[in-house]
Amino acid sequence: MSDHVYKSIEVTGSSTESIQEAVRVAVAKAAETVRNLEWFEVVETRGHIENQTLSHFQVTVKIGFRLD
Repeated sequence: MSDHVYKSIEVTGSSTESIQEAVRVAVAKAAETVRNLEWFEVVETRGHIENQTLSHFQVTVKIGFRLD
C-alpha cells in the first residue's frame, strides 16, 4: 500500500427525509466536483422546526479526499 495524503472539506447537506439522506446529499454534491473521496465524518447535526413540526435535517460533514 502506498503512502497517501488527504485533504478535507466541510459541507452541509439538507433533507426533509432523514439525517442519513442529508449526509448522502452532501457527499453526492461534493462528488460532482471533487475526486478521490475516501471518508466522511459527521461534525454537526441540526434541524429546522416549522409550525411545531420537524421540517428538515441539516448535517455538516467533513469529507476527506486523497490528493493525486
